Amino acid sequence: MFFDLLPELFDLTQSTGTPMRTVMVAVVVAFLFFHVLEKSLLAHHGGEDEAAGAHHPSVGLVNAIALIGHSMADGIAIGPAFQVNAGVGAAVALAVIGHDFADGLNTVTLMLAHGNSRRRAVTLLAADALAPLVGAAGAFALHVPDQALLIYLGAFTGFLLYIAAAQVLPEAHTPQPSRAALPLTVGGVALFYVITGVLV
Repeated sequence: MFFDLLPELFDLTQSTGTPMRTVMVAVVVAFLFFHVLEKSLLAHHGGEDEAAGAHHPSVGLVNAIALIGHSMADGIAIGPAFQVNAGVGAAVALAVIGHDFADGLNTVTLMLAHGNSRRRAVTLLAADALAPLVGAAGAFALHVPDQALLIYLGAFTGFLLYIAAAQVLPEAHTPQPSRAALPLTVGGVALFYVITGVLV
């Protein structure tokens, strides 16, 4: 996110003349929306689920569906890029493919971490893999204004911040975390820095 979405947000605010405050409102509203949604889904479950870190299948499902929606939006970017020229289209498609590998991993991880079955996780993974193709197919008849894209990117940034704050970071601070957690976290950040440097 910090190497991909945020730089895109800053570029779009400058090119469209949109106040950065507007984008930050979208970030915060999305963060709070997913917080309220998750708490609402868990409200009818006992304190046992909350004490266990709010692991419940419905939470994983909502997060996975949001990632699928993001993957479809990635696909939508491919259509207009090919309308510019084949070279731009190929570059955007390659960037989307690289980015969606991470979305696929996140989809499966969130599903399994919240107690969903492997079969259900694989089904959502397949949906995430098909989403960019559906988005690209429909994009040739669709034009997304930069201002709308800016609000969408801000909202999705808020969603990713919520996943990190509410799901990923607490897992790294469990009473008995894996010794591999810290080096894998640092290594993952370095890998994404390299990938975004090459593809973007």
